[in-house]
Amino acid sequence: MKVMKSIIFITTAAILGFSTLTPLSAYAGHDVIYTSWRNNAAIGGYDAVSFYSGNPQRGEREFSTFYKSAKWYFQTEANRDLFLANPSAFEPQFGGYCAWAVAKGKLAKGSPKHWYVEDGKLYLNFSERIRDRWLADKNDFISKANSRWPEILK
Repeated sequence: MKVMKSIIFITTAAILGFSTLTPLSAYAGHDVIYTSWRNNAAIGGYDAVSFYSGNPQRGEREFSTFYKSAKWYFQTEANRDLFLANPSAFEPQFGGYCAWAVAKGKLAKGSPKHWYVEDGKLYLNFSERIRDRWLADKNDFISKANSRWPEILK
């Protein structure tokens, strides 16, 4: 009887332990904003506003905020306030997922190191090679990605 109780306890603990390690997004689709599982930071902790000046900078913890279930970091209080006044003007397209991948019907992380701003919109790509491929036919890729977004998250 004691052995049976131990087996039941261990099995229950294992099931509960694994279920707490499995992200909810695995059951409910993907998050609308891409973040690392380690820190829930949008755009890898970069200041979304800083991309529009052509000089992306990492944000600071003291100037952070939550938006769309992600943590956003900013270089200054002024940048944070600009973002909060109109987040859709600064947040990356396709939730910060790789724009080329979304156009191809897939999801991949977007990197703040491989970015492009066009018509006041920020696009991220997985790598420099992918960004260059995306830039070669960006209008077509943007059109395809727009047609797949946000349904691709399901």
